[in-house]
Amino acid sequence: MADHIRRTAEHVRQRMGQDSSGHDWWHIERVWQTAVELADAENANRYVVELAALLHDIADWKFADGDEQAGPQAARIWLSSLGVDAATVEHVCEIIATLSFKGAGVRTPMRTVEGAVVQDADRLDAIGAVGIARCFAYGGAKQRAMVDPEQLPEMHQSFAAYKKNSGPSINHFYEKLLLLRDRMNTASAKRMADERHRFMEAFLAQFFRECRSEPPVSG
Repeated sequence: MADHIRRTAEHVRQRMGQDSSGHDWWHIERVWQTAVELADAENANRYVVELAALLHDIADWKFADGDEQAGPQAARIWLSSLGVDAATVEHVCEIIATLSFKGAGVRTPMRTVEGAVVQDADRLDAIGAVGIARCFAYGGAKQRAMVDPEQLPEMHQSFAAYKKNSGPSINHFYEKLLLLRDRMNTASAKRMADERHRFMEAFLAQFFRECRSEPPVSG
């Protein structure tokens, strides 16, 4: 099992080391380490958690022309090449297929504690100081405006609408990031999310003071 984790980490680092959108190896490494911490606190299966955390962005739909199955398929091919048992492969692929945020109005419950842990770890890396940096890195990679007072945030009610969103980066705080604290699954993640959430609120207050404007009202 340890060899599977080591080889998977090497595989992911090679594939994602050059990313500049905030979904690079260091994002994966942070999610991995946080997921291990949460797994221990929640008595989850660390083997499943580590594999899912390492592979959760291996072929994310945002970089695969919207293909929601690209990630699970890439993970399945890799895990099968290692000889990982079928039950673990299915569990890991299920986690990868279901953990992503899909819009403010879309529920994304996780079936297992392992899935809940990996989802929490990924969402924790989307908020706080690192989350702020990643938000603007992603916006830049997608050639999005930083701010546009004439374009209000949208509370997407379907994954299809969320995938089509191309609004300015600052709107992403209202469309997703500020919602994540209250959508954490585990008690440990909820405690960690609170401080990061408050940091984002302070950042946004300063941001709009410097912009000499009011925060947007969701559309």
